Amino acid sequence: MSKVPPVWDVDFTKLLSEFKVPGVDLDAVLQAQRKNIEALTAANRTAAEGLQAFARRQGEILRQNLAELQSQFSNAVAAGAPEEKLAKQTELAKATFEKAIADIKELAELLAKSNTEAAEIVSKRVSASFDELKSVLKTPTTKR
Repeated sequence: MSKVPPVWDVDFTKLLSEFKVPGVDLDAVLQAQRKNIEALTAANRTAAEGLQAFARRQGEILRQNLAELQSQFSNAVAAGAPEEKLAKQTELAKATFEKAIADIKELAELLAKSNTEAAEIVSKRVSASFDELKSVLKTPTTKR
């Protein structure tokens, strides 16, 4: 087992606790940083879950579209008058286009929702962080 180089073997919490700044509660600052990291972790988790939901839905849409395409192809090669086939193909093309637009819109809304939720987590934490910083800077530290 390799030994950690002395330059990396530092207890930063202890080091920061020895570094005293008048008017700043270092414990509160460290707690705020922990909350910041927790918020970023939650935002990343939310974004990742949103991307997973997007990928799942995209796969479902692809499977549905392939099944519909196979069905449409079978109908297109079936016997019938050329005028009927052309009318049916035109109708199917229009329906396929409209479904594709609806699917794209659904996927875009899914991503937008996920991004909005992740951004809200970060936004709330940033706001709370500023409030905490103001209170830390206003609160005089007690003598130890």
